[in-house]
Amino acid sequence: PPGPPPVRRPADPAAPPPPPASARFPDAPPRTGRAGLATWAPGEPARPEAPVPPVPSARPSRDRDRDAYPPAPARTATPSAAAPVRSASGAYAVAGGRPAAAARPFVTLGAPEGYDEHGRGRALGVRIRPRTAVAAACLVLGLGLIGGAVAGSRLTGETGDSATAGSFATAGTLWHSTPVDRLFPPTVEGRGAGPGGADRTWTRVAVAPDSGCADAFDPLLRETLAPVGCARLLRATYTDATQSFVTTVGLLFTTADAPAMSSLAARFRNEGLGRRTDLMPRPYAAGGTVAAAFGVRQRASWTVSVLTEAPVVVYAVSGWADGRTVDTPQSAADATKAGAATAVAQAGLGNEAQGLADRIERGFRKTAGSATEKPS
Repeated sequence: PPGPPPVRRPADPAAPPPPPASARFPDAPPRTGRAGLATWAPGEPARPEAPVPPVPSARPSRDRDRDAYPPAPARTATPSAAAPVRSASGAYAVAGGRPAAAARPFVTLGAPEGYDEHGRGRALGVRIRPRTAVAAACLVLGLGLIGGAVAGSRLTGETGDSATAGSFATAGTLWHSTPVDRLFPPTVEGRGAGPGGADRTWTRVAVAPDSGCADAFDPLLRETLAPVGCARLLRATYTDATQSFVTTVGLLFTTADAPAMSSLAARFRNEGLGRRTDLMPRPYAAGGTVAAAFGVRQRASWTVSVLTEAPVVVYAVSGWADGRTVDTPQSAADATKAGAATAVAQAGLGNEAQGLADRIERGFRKTAGSATEKPS
């Protein structure tokens, strides 16, 4: 026999109504827990999972597609659309009662990024390497310097060759336009010019009047210097602080041009003429001074320097102040070598000749440079 009919219990008015079967989202927005799983806060009633629609074997019809996927809300043309409001049931809705769709994020793509030689990220749009930038800057600077030099030469009206020729010619006239104290200072300091780097101080004791070259050189040296001519010869004699040595230094102003001076300098350098004892210059002996007995037989060491940027030959010859003779003179180049054991080298006479000649030559180069500079 059939049992009694089922008794229908009245619905609990406090329980929330079940969600419709076609709803895509739960009544309340889910809260994300671990591993991205949707959770509800304690005390909230469990929400049934939305049914997953079966995967159709063929594309559904337009009606079925519309039923399975509710229509998306229409986009608002203006950015001032009403904000979604949560209803009493917990669902979000906008004006009109339709559910609010989740806001679609707006994604922008940045410039592609590369890496430099140090592994640091950089935008590919900016690939100016430091070396390229430095090379470009050097190129611009070089072009500017070249342009400035060309403009300067045009403004002065001189080219490089003409300016050099003018300086060479001007240096050849300094013998009559420069004070003697500037060419041959009364006192010359020679720091580190002595043996072993000792300091030297030379004091001028006599200045010879400017003259020709007839009696200033031995016959063979005069013949060697003949190709460059002799315009004027200036000489002065110095002594050291102890008055043990005397040294004559000379400036021979020639009548040659730059190629002739270069040729003579090459001969002295290539043929070793500065070391030959038969090519020694003569000293200037001044009466009434410590150099009164400084003659040809007292020459101990010497040096000869042929300038190529001026028509000038600088030389120096040294000896003892007591008038003793020297049987074997030695050039300053050999007497100042390390380990030289001759009497001339041990006494430092090579340092006397070389040190004083070097400082007189430096002073002349400085004077010639100042004389050839044009006022701005």
